Amino acid sequence: VQLQASGGGLVQAGGSLRLSCAASGPTFSRYAMSWFRQPPGKEREFVAAISWSGTSGSSTYYGDSVKGRFTISRDNAKNTVYLQMNSLKPEDTAVYYCAASPTAPSRFTNLYDYWGQGTLVTVSS
Repeated sequence: VQLQASGGGLVQAGGSLRLSCAASGPTFSRYAMSWFRQPPGKEREFVAAISWSGTSGSSTYYGDSVKGRFTISRDNAKNTVYLQMNSLKPEDTAVYYCAASPTAPSRFTNLYDYWGQGTLVTVSS
C-alpha cells in the first residue's frame, strides 16, 4: 500500500482544513487507517483512526486533544481517508501523517505498516 497525504497549509486559529490521504491497492477497505502528527521538536502522536469497513460500517477513534474538533472518514470507492479539522488552534501545528494497518486501529505508531510522506499544517494565532 502506498499513501499520499495532501491538504495541508497555513490557516488562522479558528479556521478549518481538510486533509486527504489517497491509497493505492485493491484492498484499501480492509485496512485500518489513521492520522498521526508530529509537532516541531516533539514526538509523533496519535490523532484519529478509522477501522476497516466491515458489514456494520467503520468505527472511529480520536486523541483527547482533537475530540469534538476533528473528524476522520473514509471513501472506499476513492481509496481515500479524510481528516476534517475544525476550530484549529496554534497547538495543532504539525506535520500530519496518514498510516495504514491490516489489523485493528491503534494509537501506537509501531503497529502501522505503511506511512504517507506527511503534509504540514500551520495554524497562526
